[in-house]
Amino acid sequence: MVRKQLLGLALLGLLVALGCSSGAGTSYSAVDALPAQAMPAVGNPVGTYIKHVVVIIQENRSFDNFFAGYPGADAPMWGWGYNLRGKRIKVPLHQDTFQVEPNPDHLWQSAIREWDNGKMDGFSKVGVHHNYSTYNYIDRTQLVPYWTMAQQYVLADQMFPTEFGPSYTAHITLVAGTDSIGNKRSLVNFPDASPNDCDAPPGTKSSYVNSQRVVFHDSGPFPCYSHFNTMAQTLDAASVSWKYYITRHLNSGIWGPFEAIRYVRYGPDWNNDIIVPQTKILSDPGQGQLAGVSWVTPSHIDSDHPGARSPFGPWWVTSIVNAIGESPYWNSTAIVVVWDDWGGLYDNDPPPQLDYRGLGIRVPCLIISPYAKQGYVSHTQYEYGSILKFIEEAFNLPALGPTSEGYTDTRATSIEDSFNFMQPPRAFVPIPNPVGNEHFLKEPPSNEPVDTE
Repeated sequence: MVRKQLLGLALLGLLVALGCSSGAGTSYSAVDALPAQAMPAVGNPVGTYIKHVVVIIQENRSFDNFFAGYPGADAPMWGWGYNLRGKRIKVPLHQDTFQVEPNPDHLWQSAIREWDNGKMDGFSKVGVHHNYSTYNYIDRTQLVPYWTMAQQYVLADQMFPTEFGPSYTAHITLVAGTDSIGNKRSLVNFPDASPNDCDAPPGTKSSYVNSQRVVFHDSGPFPCYSHFNTMAQTLDAASVSWKYYITRHLNSGIWGPFEAIRYVRYGPDWNNDIIVPQTKILSDPGQGQLAGVSWVTPSHIDSDHPGARSPFGPWWVTSIVNAIGESPYWNSTAIVVVWDDWGGLYDNDPPPQLDYRGLGIRVPCLIISPYAKQGYVSHTQYEYGSILKFIEEAFNLPALGPTSEGYTDTRATSIEDSFNFMQPPRAFVPIPNPVGNEHFLKEPPSNEPVDTE
């Protein structure tokens, strides 16, 4: 049986090599880019070793913006664009800092324009003025924590959002693996009134995209969804504890997906599992309060969002990783750091097109665990459903739903291949943090939304 599986994988690789990759045409196909498959596992070892999964969600970064030039990663120091005469040219990436970088538009329409049917050369055409401001990378001295995590653990250079577009749908798909609201219709961009969820004003409408990639603005349902399952239902049914850490309990906006899920907003999870403030993740591990599954969102100033003009995001993530690493939970935990969308910033890697939603433009991903491969750059094709699939493996959970209904955890390749469960758990080495937990614990509460797209 294993031999047949290996032969099948070899045939798949040959077919891809012979031309089943997305090109510069005007249409997409699920055949265009089938996922790179991990080697078949003998049994499933994840649940034996991993009892806690923590998903840290930061904001609006492309892979190239944070990891351009990283050794062994697909991250060149230049990209394709157009000059004023309409000629396609190579554009060198320039260095920026958190304090002076641009904050470009990153709606569905911008993503499609920048993607340009897989040519990844439309980034110079976004905005009122033709420019190369998005062809940038952040000064590496400001990214030392992230590069340190990559060097000690796993940097995944093939993590793609479920869908083109901004934070609203990204946060939903990070907990549901889908945002399908009907037959080949999915949520897109965000609703027409804040806070974009069950507490929005009456008459609020969501937007949706159809299978022909036509966007219907403000024509979808009220944003209190019961159209699809989320991990909340699955985890509750299996009695697996979970928490979603966030800055505000009510009216949390587009980065609080469970406020837009009817099952959570009007059920016991709303008061039991939505944790405010988000800084409790810094104390919960040391107090024996780490849940089986946790999602952690930041404040605006700690989010990495270009509009925040703040360098504190890497230190915020460092504080979380250190809090878990120095707790009794370290030996049984996997931490995934992921960015919710690309933020309109340049990336060179054409996202595989698996359905009409995407995949979206590539984002960074760090995988941290005592069992994570050390200094490893994973080139396996991941999507947000890959994280959910790993959670399902860890807790022996069923899939959220079939791919035919829009769910992505069934089709996705688990992040399992970034781990080596044959090695003993590595001792945690604290990541240097010049600001420490106290900085974040003393931060005044923020009512400012992390993102408005």
